[in-house]
Amino acid sequence: GCDSSLKLTSQKATDAVDGVFRCLRDIARVRMHMKQFHSIHNPGSNTHQASASYKPLLKQVVEEICNPDRPDPVDIEHISSGLTDLLKTGFSMFMKVNRPHPGDHPLLIIFMVGGVSVPEVKMVKDLVAARKPGTQVIVLSSVLLTPHSAVELLFAPDRLQPDAHF
Repeated sequence: GCDSSLKLTSQKATDAVDGVFRCLRDIARVRMHMKQFHSIHNPGSNTHQASASYKPLLKQVVEEICNPDRPDPVDIEHISSGLTDLLKTGFSMFMKVNRPHPGDHPLLIIFMVGGVSVPEVKMVKDLVAARKPGTQVIVLSSVLLTPHSAVELLFAPDRLQPDAHF
């Protein structure tokens, strides 16, 4: 709500920051229902507070997709594409049949709603190359984020329909 620093007041700044934190709390509340991807922060242990770390959600998801040791991902759903996969998914309701794993296919398509940055695309490419060599990955997004546009989106008055002039 402020187009120049000359018009910036303490109240406008406070309202903007409150809006960002309200948005972050809403995201955290939605993610609490997830079983596996509910946090991007690892607080460490009581004895090693310095071991606290940050692990981006996108990195967690890609690592889970590329992890062959987890037969049934908890928060990731495989969409059946062929008759064999459809039968496996259908029979899994009645019998102990392993559903297809999202990482089984040689093509991985990731679509990021809201935007993705160039470093995130590189991280996905590097993770897939290291963990699932031979898998082709395509990263799509509604917008390619720059540092400036990411901050603009945080402060956009209507985040669901932002001004797309980036």
